[in-house]
Amino acid sequence: MTLDPRLTPLRDGIASRTLEGVVAAEVYLDPKPLACVVPAAGIHRAPDAGSEQMDQLLFGELFDKLEEEANGWVWGQARRDGYVGFVPAAALGPVGPAPTHRISALRTYAFEGPSIKSRALGCYSMNSLVSVEATEGRLARVAGAGWMTLEHLTPIGAFAADPAGIAERFLGAPYLWGGRESIGLDCSGLVQAALFACGRACPRDTDQQAAMGSEIGRQAFGRGDLVFWKGHVAMGLDEDRIVHANGHHMMTFVEPLDEAITRIAAQGYGEPTGFRRP
Repeated sequence: MTLDPRLTPLRDGIASRTLEGVVAAEVYLDPKPLACVVPAAGIHRAPDAGSEQMDQLLFGELFDKLEEEANGWVWGQARRDGYVGFVPAAALGPVGPAPTHRISALRTYAFEGPSIKSRALGCYSMNSLVSVEATEGRLARVAGAGWMTLEHLTPIGAFAADPAGIAERFLGAPYLWGGRESIGLDCSGLVQAALFACGRACPRDTDQQAAMGSEIGRQAFGRGDLVFWKGHVAMGLDEDRIVHANGHHMMTFVEPLDEAITRIAAQGYGEPTGFRRP
């Protein structure tokens, strides 16, 4: 059995207790759930800010800690999409109250007090998980963050219906490898964000997403469908147009599908590897 190292908490003879009896390890560690307590935190390949950012945690998402490094990094696994890596310990804290809402605006500020004139404490992104403790007028007091605009929050269990419409809201967002938010995201991060906002599970990387749903032909491609290349994914807006975060435009961009196919092939990345309906 081949295990995907991106999703398997195993390294240097150490593994999560959840893998006992599945993989051989010298030590099995009990996962300790922690929560992301900052607007966003990178999940890195190594315990070093200069290493590759593979994924991100958003505020309120859980991370199962397995081991803490001496240099202030934590090794473990993201609960939401299963990614394994290293996160700065300062970005993690005790799990707070269960989330009551998620952020449905592209991004929103948390304020120090129940007034938009009070000091802004941070900017938080779509799909972050928050617990509303109280409301005052148009503002909600969010545990561990501050006061947020109530209209920017949606109750847990209520979701959007159109992933393509969500993806379009990210137009112009800069391209960032491993990113999942409008401050910076990559192609698979855009697809994941759009599907999460619609209450649909979605893995993190393009090869994993290419196994979702059902295969369709080019002729059936339409709104909300996905087109894949090697290492890249885009979402259909209709039969002729796609929206994708890409390294050519270095932003989330709308492009005619046929033009994208021609351009990507000319750049040496080949033809589409498949069309799927997630």
